[in-house]
Amino acid sequence: MRAAVSPMLVRLAEERATGVLVRDHGALYLADGQVVHAESPAAPGLDVLLTASGRLPHDSWADAVAQAGSRREVARFLVDSGQVGGGELEICHLGALFDAAFFALSPASGPTRFRYGVAHWIGRVRPVPTQVVEREAQRRSLLLDSVWPHPTVDTAPVKRRPEPAGRALGPRRQGLLHLADGVRTPAAIARTLGRPAFNTLVEVRRLAAEGLIETPAEPAAPSGPDTDRENAGTGEPPSVLDSAMLRRLRDALEATL
Repeated sequence: MRAAVSPMLVRLAEERATGVLVRDHGALYLADGQVVHAESPAAPGLDVLLTASGRLPHDSWADAVAQAGSRREVARFLVDSGQVGGGELEICHLGALFDAAFFALSPASGPTRFRYGVAHWIGRVRPVPTQVVEREAQRRSLLLDSVWPHPTVDTAPVKRRPEPAGRALGPRRQGLLHLADGVRTPAAIARTLGRPAFNTLVEVRRLAAEGLIETPAEPAAPSGPDTDRENAGTGEPPSVLDSAMLRRLRDALEATL
């Protein structure tokens, strides 16, 4: 999976646009030309990351959406009500944003559209410059290829191979392999585990490189061209972004804003 630079996103950043950029594999929400939220069917959202970890009860998330969603202030509601700390929410939201943006910026085969003035109901948490989002998406693409250059494992159902006798695996990897039943895709596994989808892709590729997961011979679905067709009018490896790295990224963003 190779992330692409979106010419439309570059133009929108230059004009400091506010709205939502809709692409084949997700959407980026902009405010004054910066990315304030991202979502993709391939990546667990902020709700999954908070609730699956047990950090926030499902009922509390549903209540926040019901009370503040219409005002587009769900994030502020969670912080003001004391259910999630401000810094904790920023870090978790940054993780969800970069996770979804990676998929949203993957090569598109259909038109890219921008709807001016649209805001997400979560609200603003930590704006991120568009060039930072694109640079991180490209870095992640290179990382995946360096682990195992076979993107077919990213979208196909994950099927485990028998483990060699005496092979010891950590609990996180065992948890992933337990769900590698030949039916679930990496995205489905990420949601079940409540983990970022990109981190799951990295681990799936690592396991494939080690011969513990099958690598499909053919893509699971037709892939689009490597260029955008845009409508101009409308234990993880150290490289994976963990909480500590997200804190450093947040601090760096604060220094530049």
